[in-house]
Amino acid sequence: MLYLLGKSLARMVCRIFGRWTVIGRENVPPTGGVLLCANHVSYIDPPALGAGCPRRVRFMAKEPLFRIPVLGFLIKRVGAFPVRTHSADRTALRTAIELLEKGECVAIFPEGTRNLTSEPLLPAQPGTGMIALRAQVPVIPVALINTKKLLPPHSFFFRFTRIKVIYGKPVNLSDLYGQSGREAVEEAGKRIMRAIAELMAY
Repeated sequence: MLYLLGKSLARMVCRIFGRWTVIGRENVPPTGGVLLCANHVSYIDPPALGAGCPRRVRFMAKEPLFRIPVLGFLIKRVGAFPVRTHSADRTALRTAIELLEKGECVAIFPEGTRNLTSEPLLPAQPGTGMIALRAQVPVIPVALINTKKLLPPHSFFFRFTRIKVIYGKPVNLSDLYGQSGREAVEEAGKRIMRAIAELMAY
């Protein structure tokens, strides 16, 4: 119930303030495990990604968020799970893989944090490739366009703009399945980021 309410509110914000366009919903498999991988520039990114997705989404979120009063309670109730950034958080990786193996839809931000630099994308964190290669489920790249204008960094107020949420076709990683070495993990991350970059140029 809380998830549906949050999704409705996110859709309202994206429609009214973001005048959004959602493209490629049909690329998200209706059943079975699926990993959504998106770029990250704004705090509105998780709600926008979830609002446009036809399935319920389980988010991997930074551990400090769970310690914020009210917010921590809410994100936990809607199914998010914590990850310690900039470290090999095996518990978070295991949780993501287990959820995917159970047939759930899991969303992660491969860059590991909001990209506040002038670069379009940051390199993928190793955990992205590890999850993708271990779970062996469809990996859907997602481009979130202009969300930084909808909710700029350090701002508490939405601004009128036009955003896009684009769900791409699955990234082909099948030739890397069964490999767990550093090179395979890095290659998987690079392919995912390339797919996101292509969608951002849409």
